[in-house]
Amino acid sequence: MIYITQLIYVKEGQEAIFHRFEDIAIPIIAKYNGQLLLRVRPTDETIVETGIEKPYEIHLVSFESEADFLGFMKDEERKQFLHLKEQSILLSVLYKGIKL
Repeated sequence: MIYITQLIYVKEGQEAIFHRFEDIAIPIIAKYNGQLLLRVRPTDETIVETGIEKPYEIHLVSFESEADFLGFMKDEERKQFLHLKEQSILLSVLYKGIKL
């Protein structure tokens, strides 16, 4: 099992485009033995301490294997809508790990 934590920084004014991409991409996760475990929009009130800029969203996703994760990334349906991601996301930071 692998875990992906993603910090997503959305371009100002592009939130609706980002949501359109997520509406397509998130259901595809399950096709690759994955599960969206957590999707959070942090606010100034919920952040206790930070050394980085506040992301628009934080996702925690699990996949059964590295091959499943790579399959998701290469999914043809998802790739058809990457232009929405590119239009709306300023920066995305992925952390990949395992459960300890």
